[in-house]
Order: sequence, then structure tokens, then C-alpha cells
Amino acid sequence: MRADRLVATLLFLQERGRVTVPEVAAELEVSERTARRDLEALAASGIPVYSQRGRGGGWAPGGGARTNHTGLTADEIRALFLVTGPLSATPELRTTLRKLVRALPPTLRPQAEAATRAGVVDATDWSRNAVSADAAHRSALQGAVVDGIRVRLGYAGVGKPAGERTVDPLGLVAKAGVDYLVAGTEKGLRTFRLSRVTSVEPTGEPVVRPPGFDLATAWRALSGAFQDGMYAVTARARVRADTLALLQRFLGGRVRVGGPLPDGWTEVWVDGPAAKALAGHLAGLGAGVEVLEPPEVRQWLARIGAELTRTYAGEGAPDAPPGQ
Repeated sequence: MRADRLVATLLFLQERGRVTVPEVAAELEVSERTARRDLEALAASGIPVYSQRGRGGGWAPGGGARTNHTGLTADEIRALFLVTGPLSATPELRTTLRKLVRALPPTLRPQAEAATRAGVVDATDWSRNAVSADAAHRSALQGAVVDGIRVRLGYAGVGKPAGERTVDPLGLVAKAGVDYLVAGTEKGLRTFRLSRVTSVEPTGEPVVRPPGFDLATAWRALSGAFQDGMYAVTARARVRADTLALLQRFLGGRVRVGGPLPDGWTEVWVDGPAAKALAGHLAGLGAGVEVLEPPEVRQWLARIGAELTRTYAGEGAPDAPPGQ
């Protein structure tokens, strides 16, 4: 006999005030025999539930009380289902939402059900590539975090073959649609991108948590170090008016816009992790961006330009693609 079904039965009973065995069976999608056995189990466990025979009889909570045990307001219910609704693609979440709906008063059920249909999650990017490949191991890692169990983690770093290491799972973080595991290792706290996890094997050993560990604080420290690396080099440049929006779309917050220049262009400052990487980003914008300093970025741009010229010169390509 499943405890969650007993809880659902009790909530349904308390919300209705009086129910019959057929009503419980239909609500919980079980047989009448199972429904009757669950009601009798609730009464036998000491919960104030009793039955009345005859016309108008049924099962009722002690004293005839009718209580909404969710304790949620209408606004809280709407907010909850708006968040969980788009995520209900998994069987576990669909089951959870059905149980929550059953625990609500009838007047609030239509609003909750409408909220579950108010959004959808598209698990592919604009290149039609799946962005939820990490889902296969997320459940195992969530269980390890909650249960406090050390795991052997199969992991393939960028440009590296998959290897295995033993880690202490401490928490999961979602950053811009990407999931990361924060874990303790022999070299201290580290982050692991879930899409690069190849296997998760619980060891049965307890996790060793650093004293005073707080997931939010740890993530700020770990991600802050990474973000600092994204701003290691700053280039001052001038950008043509028809290229500025494209530059901002490509690099987002790493572009700081200055004032207009006398020639109609705009002065900008662009941050990057290294001179070579920054030059690679800017090279795709062609003559729409001119880097003024530092010399290292200009030199890398010249090198990239020379390589492209050697590769493509003499093919009769137009100065710009047709229509531009």
C-alpha cells in the first residue's frame, strides 16, 4: 500500500467532507476494493475518519471538518503551476501535478490546470540541437545530492576523452539554461557541466561537506572566477553604425558603448578571455569593426585576415554576399 496514495485519499476526503468508495476509486484511478482498503487503513491508523452506512452514508473526517491542507492561496497556486507546468514532460512531474490538483478545492482546480498549459519548454536550440542531453544523469545526481552519497563520476572535459573521478555532490545549479554540478574533489570545489557527464555511480560512502558550505555562496565564488577570465583582455574599437547591433548581439554584456565619433562611427570597448579569442570574435564582422588597441588584438586580426586571404583569394568571390 503506497503512502502517497493514502495521503491523496486523506486530502480528497478532507476537501470533499464526505465521500463514497466509488468516488474515491474514480478520483484516484484505483479499484473500489483498493479504495475501501485505503479508507479502512486510515481509520485503523488513528486518523479521525469514520464510515456511515445506509442512504446518504459514506466516509467523512472526524467532526465533519473540511480543510484545504495545501495551505496555498489562489495566487500561490497559480505561481506554482506556472513554474512546474512547462516542466511536466517527465512522468514523475506529471504524477506530482495530478496529486497536487486533487488536493485543491474544486474552485481552484480549473485555474491550476490552465496554468499547467500556459507554457512549454522547447528542448532544442535554434540549430535544432538538443539542449537537455544532461537529463539522463540529472536524476541520479539529484538523488546523490539529497541523500548525501559520494559518486564516481564519468566526465569528458572539452577536447579530452572521458575519465572517471570520485566526487562529493553538493548541489546543482542552472545557469542560462545550462546545468552544472558543484562538487567537492581532492583539489577543492569544482563545477561539472551535466551535458559532459558520461556516467554516475553511487559509492555508498557519505558526502564530506565543507564546514559552513552554502551552495549559493560557493557558486558565486566559482562562477566569478570563470567570469573574470572572460574579461581578461579589453579592446578599444570603433564600430560602423550598421554593425553595432550585431556586435552587441554576439557579445552581449562584454560590449560597452561609448559616444559617437566625428566620422559617424561609434567608440566601443569589448572584453574577451584572450587576445586571440577576442580577435576571432571580431574578425567575423569584417570591416564593420576596427580595433584601435591593444596591439596584440590588432596583430591577431591581421594574422586571421592573412590566413583567410590565402585560403579564399582568387576564387572570384564578391566583396559581400548577394543582397547585402
